[in-house]
Amino acid sequence: MLLSRRPVRLAASGVLALVLLVAVLLVDRADAAPLSGPASRLAALTEDVTDADGRVYDARDDSGRTMDAADIRQAPDGGYLAVYHSLLDDGRFHAAVATSADLRHWTRRHDFGPGTHQPSLAADPSGGWVLAYERDPANHIAVRKYADLDALLGGDPARSFDAPRTLSRCAEGTPSITAVHGDTVELTGHYRADCDTDRQLRATLRDFRHWHAEPDTRLDTAVAAWGNQGNIGDRAPLRLDGRELVLIEGQQRRDDFAGWRTYVYDPRRGLAAPLGLRTEGGSTAFANPSASLLTAPDGAPAVLLSVFVPREGAAPGEAGQLLFWRKL
Repeated sequence: MLLSRRPVRLAASGVLALVLLVAVLLVDRADAAPLSGPASRLAALTEDVTDADGRVYDARDDSGRTMDAADIRQAPDGGYLAVYHSLLDDGRFHAAVATSADLRHWTRRHDFGPGTHQPSLAADPSGGWVLAYERDPANHIAVRKYADLDALLGGDPARSFDAPRTLSRCAEGTPSITAVHGDTVELTGHYRADCDTDRQLRATLRDFRHWHAEPDTRLDTAVAAWGNQGNIGDRAPLRLDGRELVLIEGQQRRDDFAGWRTYVYDPRRGLAAPLGLRTEGGSTAFANPSASLLTAPDGAPAVLLSVFVPREGAAPGEAGQLLFWRKL
């Protein structure tokens, strides 16, 4: 009888081990509801575009240029700044900066020239501004520092740096500025891994001379866990309720613009979850996310999201850059 009981005990141990293994796997699954309170709050505030306090579909500046991949910041006078790019008749992307008093009507102030795109803007604590964008040919990240707002709007940088490509011989770009400390700029971006698929990088520029970039495989893993087999590209930081968060795009299928989705990534936990954006028409594809905390036109604190709606996944009338904000 002792011999007959031993297999039973071993079987019970095996079952327990299996249960524990399954539990661990479930915790690590992308859909195991891992997000923090601030990430969940961000989703609750922004997922329903129809409930936003203000929204603009197919945002354009006063000249009619599209404001693709727009990154919005509060201006010192209480108004708003946007950096964005447009595909012009010369067949090149042009990054530009525009100003607005109401988040709806934008006046273009400067064109940064052909071959500039995917811009990101950050305030310098000293009172200036730092701009980063992808530049072609030989796609790479360029960083410009401006002494003040007038210099930014006039396109007159005090310091300039064009980063060498150190992770890919084909392309590095879509920068997003995460911090500015004097002449040290911290950024994220993408690199064309094996000249095939966009993957994430983080980089530091010191004194506008010394550049260091490295892969961000943790972020790649979090987004890929949702079945994204294509590019993992543009992203933007947001600090909400004392927690650092990241909005990031992932492409479900290679070469399919209808497959772009936006995710909320929690760096502290190393996990991401889809941002289930819902528009009036039911658009399904969302790319190039950006977010900022600012004062809405009516004076209330708000969170603003900026996403590009590719026409391949857009409802009628919703393709192009979507700007929308919700009071906090």
